[in-house]
Amino acid sequence: MLLAFAVGVRTGRHRGVDVAWGLAFAAVALTGYGLSAGYGDGGRRALVTALVTAWGGRLAVHLWWRARGLPEDARYARMLSRAPAGPARTRYAFRMVYLLQAALVWVVSLPVQAAQYLPDRLGALAWAGTALWAVGLFFEAVGDAQLARFKADPAHRGQVMDRGLWRWTRHPNYFGDACVWWGLFLFVAHTPIGWAFLPSPLLMTWLLAFGSGKPMLERHLSPDRPGWAEYTARTSGFFPLPPRRR
Repeated sequence: MLLAFAVGVRTGRHRGVDVAWGLAFAAVALTGYGLSAGYGDGGRRALVTALVTAWGGRLAVHLWWRARGLPEDARYARMLSRAPAGPARTRYAFRMVYLLQAALVWVVSLPVQAAQYLPDRLGALAWAGTALWAVGLFFEAVGDAQLARFKADPAHRGQVMDRGLWRWTRHPNYFGDACVWWGLFLFVAHTPIGWAFLPSPLLMTWLLAFGSGKPMLERHLSPDRPGWAEYTARTSGFFPLPPRRR
């Protein structure tokens, strides 16, 4: 996050923090893997680290590719407009964008950190978590690819994406993200102390469905998007469901 902040100050654009978000989770997982050597079960440590690194790396590459050449993200522009220009705005960005996201990375990744120190071998819940992680990655990766292909066609300019996974949920990538972190929580759910980390996936799900994810994005889309009202009337807002009849 400190590196992302330095880049943001130099370029005058802070949207790069989204790329750092996925990389920060991967960094936590890799650091935890190194520190837990000799403590946790080797298979559990390796698997949970690989899952987080794969998820974070894919997300970072996708967001970097999508943001190439674009101006500042409208979300961060609105947020930073609340502070006066100059050094005060830079300090505000550091506190409200980078430090806040660094703290969220730490809290959300607590189940991953704890899993790397557990001596138990992989069991049913861990494999169920791996399967749920795979479902989440599928929704994220396929949803992102479908949207990118849709937006690349000039004929779709100004239209609402309502095909593929987007017919079943307005936010397949956010739903997939939630599945990933519930799956990773299952790596510690077989122990009583593991349930102390339940707030981590709950926090991530809240952020996606009620916080800075779905609500903020939909406020940005809804005012000027023809067909948006009809789309929201027939399509689930988060959890995938069959489209409602018109």
